[in-house]
Amino acid sequence: MYRILLFDIDGTLVTTGGAGAVAWRRAFEELHGIPADIGEFTDAGMTDPDVGARTFEAVLGRPPSPHELALIVQRRLEHLPEAVAESKGYRVLPGVSECLRQLSRAGHLLGIITGNGDGAAYIKLARGDLMRWFTFGAYASAGVDRPGIVRRAIERGEAMLGQDVPNTEIFVIGDTPLDVQAAHATDCTAIGVATGHYDADALAKAGADHVLHTLEEPFPL
Repeated sequence: MYRILLFDIDGTLVTTGGAGAVAWRRAFEELHGIPADIGEFTDAGMTDPDVGARTFEAVLGRPPSPHELALIVQRRLEHLPEAVAESKGYRVLPGVSECLRQLSRAGHLLGIITGNGDGAAYIKLARGDLMRWFTFGAYASAGVDRPGIVRRAIERGEAMLGQDVPNTEIFVIGDTPLDVQAAHATDCTAIGVATGHYDADALAKAGADHVLHTLEEPFPL
């Protein structure tokens, strides 16, 4: 039986030590003269377009036009490589590298599901040498929510395998209640990992089918 395992990035695989917020701040300062702090206006698990739009509206007092939103997301991506490289707080989270290696060697298909754009996802994973484990993924774009990202990833994984995979054999692994909700919205199994902003109790209350404190624990397949 093929299994598709879909991993979130921030708080699940790595922490960038605030590099994403640094890149957003530089982008807003360059384009609009305001060094915006995304942490004041957004929550963990939101997609990049939603982060950009909500922060824009909060600091400028109006919603961005589609072009303005595209520019702020693009400028943030421009600054992200340096911000990640400079971050003293960047780290691969406990157990991640070995867990991914074991799951890959066991024959499972590993994919990325993330609120990051594909460029941002690559930058964040590359420093930790984690891209080698992921052959496909689905990423944020304007107007697509987290369940939509999961659906895209499932389609791409099944296309790689050349067959449909029962939803009972598709697992979504993330660190926020939004990841749990996206898993259940697509009839997949939700594995919560308490290495981000939410502890194990919060993920259990959100309805996670399994909760791990870190990916050092045995993976519940």
